[in-house]
Amino acid sequence: MEDADAAEEWLDSWASQVHAQAERSVELSRRVAALTGSAEGRDGAIRVTVGSSGQVELLELDDRVHAVSGPQLGREIVAVMRRAQAVLSAKVAEQVQATVGADSEAGRAVIDSFEARFPAPDGRDGR
Repeated sequence: MEDADAAEEWLDSWASQVHAQAERSVELSRRVAALTGSAEGRDGAIRVTVGSSGQVELLELDDRVHAVSGPQLGREIVAVMRRAQAVLSAKVAEQVQATVGADSEAGRAVIDSFEARFPAPDGRDGR
């Protein structure tokens, strides 16, 4: 009878842990969905905000951008967008740590996914 009680206790504990992990995962998903990342360039003349999946939600240009050529402006916009995406990736990593933990399988998968899609810029071309 003790073996059956111990097995039932273990199963209850395991189910409780699974339930708690699922709740943390749902909370992470909710938090990530609400995140944005923003960056600016050319002394604030270019501002980009990206949404939770990295898509551009807001692009603001002021009149100072007229001082650069179209091709240069395009490169600068892309560079600022990539920096905004890297900011988003860092915010996601913070939320992973706060919910499921960066060392958990789920946490590592989420962080790796964002880091692969939005690597930190290296300073040369904005990537």
